Amino acid sequence: MKETQAIREDNNTRQAMLYMAIELSDKRWKLAFGDGSRERLRGIDADEKHLLWLEIESAKERFGMEGEVKVVSCYEAGRDGFWIHRYLESHGVKNLVVDPSSIEVSRRKRRRKTDRLDAKKLLRLLMRYISGDKKTWSVVRVPSAAEEDERHLHRE
Repeated sequence: MKETQAIREDNNTRQAMLYMAIELSDKRWKLAFGDGSRERLRGIDADEKHLLWLEIESAKERFGMEGEVKVVSCYEAGRDGFWIHRYLESHGVKNLVVDPSSIEVSRRKRRRKTDRLDAKKLLRLLMRYISGDKKTWSVVRVPSAAEEDERHLHRE
């Protein structure tokens, strides 16, 4: 009886969480939001940081999230580097940078590849990872800004 009571209290006191997956491309970013049961897709122009925050607030409103809402996001490591990670973290968003080669893909069937589908898949995998399935993918260690700058000098 006490175990059931503790589980109910834990579920009732659980903080609301907004999940966000970002599919990055040169000109447009596809944002996928979720609350654990519903999804919302939006597109914004790349590097439009103020639009990103407007979409986050709009998603909170759409999902009926009031007060302090924890935002957890992810995107695939790639050409954009880690400035987006540092930017999100500095504004209170818990962000994960994912190794793209660690994302599971069915090799038996031909897969359609669109930013919309990729964003939705990232969102579902993020929710799985946060709920405890740590084998979903590999999270990349984010280098410091200085370490990242050193890499760029070497590559150029």
